[in-house]
Amino acid sequence: MNPKMMKWITPQDVPAGKAKTLCKELGVHPLAAQILIHRGYDTPPAAQEFLSDALSGLPDPFLMKGLPTAVDRLERAVLKGEKITLYGDYDVDGVCSTTLLSLFLRELAGAQVATYIPHRLGEGYGLNKGALARIAGDGTQLLVTLDCGITSHAEIAHAKALGLEVIVVDHHAVPETMPTALAVLNPLQPGCDYPTKWLCAAGVAFNLCMGLRKHLREKGFFATQAEPNLKAYLDLVAMATVADVVPLLGANRLLVKHGLKELTRAARPGVRALKEVAGLGAHGTVTAGQVGFRLGPRINAAGRLDDASVGMRMLAATDEKEAMVFARQLDAANAERQAIEKSILDEALMLGAKAVKRGAKGLVLSSEKWHPGVIGIVASRVVERYHRPTVMIGVYEGVGRGSARSIEGFHLHDALKRCEQHLTKFGGHKYAAGLSVAPDDIPLLTAKFEHVAGAILTDEDMVARCRIDAWVRPEALNLATVEALSALAPFGSGNPEPVLASSKVRAAPRLLNNKQTGEPEHLKLSIEKAPELDVIGFRLADRAGLAYNEIDMAYQVSIDEWNGRQRVQLKLKDVRAPEPDIKITTLFDEVLIEAPLR
Repeated sequence: MNPKMMKWITPQDVPAGKAKTLCKELGVHPLAAQILIHRGYDTPPAAQEFLSDALSGLPDPFLMKGLPTAVDRLERAVLKGEKITLYGDYDVDGVCSTTLLSLFLRELAGAQVATYIPHRLGEGYGLNKGALARIAGDGTQLLVTLDCGITSHAEIAHAKALGLEVIVVDHHAVPETMPTALAVLNPLQPGCDYPTKWLCAAGVAFNLCMGLRKHLREKGFFATQAEPNLKAYLDLVAMATVADVVPLLGANRLLVKHGLKELTRAARPGVRALKEVAGLGAHGTVTAGQVGFRLGPRINAAGRLDDASVGMRMLAATDEKEAMVFARQLDAANAERQAIEKSILDEALMLGAKAVKRGAKGLVLSSEKWHPGVIGIVASRVVERYHRPTVMIGVYEGVGRGSARSIEGFHLHDALKRCEQHLTKFGGHKYAAGLSVAPDDIPLLTAKFEHVAGAILTDEDMVARCRIDAWVRPEALNLATVEALSALAPFGSGNPEPVLASSKVRAAPRLLNNKQTGEPEHLKLSIEKAPELDVIGFRLADRAGLAYNEIDMAYQVSIDEWNGRQRVQLKLKDVRAPEPDIKITTLFDEVLIEAPLR
């Protein structure tokens, strides 16, 4: 993110009466109350519904279109001992959803289950006819796709010709024509009444398990065997939901909130091993941020570089030593991925700078030297730097495999739909997508994508936003205040971590150097009226000059623990000179301050 190109979006005034009502009726902190109101939860019932953590609040799974048919077919397969093959994607969502459904089915006496996850480089994303022929040849009668299949019309037709019945479990944008599968589970499809539309594949799979368990219970199936405890599977759902960056609202919020507790409890040997190699400790507390930045990337790394089934075998392991072997393989693959990623990022940023200089509002960057497995991560970094939708393409064995990431105001899947004449395959959603392209068509794709972006995006869209949730006096921030904000967690897509702001702050700056280059990179501040706060601005060294005067600062708050001592830490998002016309008044309790919307 370019710190020189941020526009602050400040919160609307919050009526003190509404905030006090939430504080009184729900027992929330005044700061949490203001943030809830700012985000649209401005009445006690609305706020209570958002804050509720009861799993009984999950929607009825049978509201999902196609689920009754899928449940009936899976029941028949289990009772007759038919072979079921689960075909998953190679990312965290695909691995976790495949692991979840395979473990659940194996808890049911009589279920015969196999799994298949394709190699990213050799087979690419989604179903392929070679794999389907092998699966049919191994005696499979029922195929369940997980995190793929919604656009696989030809492949599903081929599967049916081979004698396979197919159930699609997916969450990506639906095509105009649905595949001819026996059942399609995808909340985005027309006619689906499931209220949370943006589930990940593991969330859809969890609903399938809920529905199948309920159906079997009503049939008396569990009279002679133990009934699976679905709560124990929420660790897998939480990892997939956070890693796939779907909105943490509705059912997703409940699934992740309870799933993080399961990840912290770590009953699964594979989860304990993964936490150990990620530096969290086998029984350390797990947050959504740690899933996104520590656990998820390690599961992803195997699929990005070699064999995603390593992640599935780790999560399914029942032996501690075996689980640790797989976890160490993932950790090594992640280290390799990080090294490859840095090399690609340096080159991508140079190519991106050239495109930005000539006025491109959408970026298509490609190279025959780039590993297709890590370009999605790099695309996110390029978007952060240039705030433009970005397509990254690595050419491997004559095929261009791409990953794309987007910004607010630019629907990526819709844009790629307008470029489909230059693509051999694509799929995804608003902010992320994958694609395949013939190398010779990359220049045509580039021109078309830039044209589409230029027609949709304005110059203002190119400016990164810093959305402020509340104005706060730094001296009002203490451990209790920060802990009170945890009621709003888990944070992620759709429910971002709150950004607070303080105005006309006096602070002493200090620079921290980059360990490799020795050049100033990070900014530390000591606030005059709150010197006990730890304030750090990563990659904001160029703002040090501002800090010699009064500043406005935007930041996220957390509790940092070092040598058994806790303190409030402010992670700066942006620093600017105070706006001369800003009006700040105390709202109530000397905790909140408000500024007019600009």
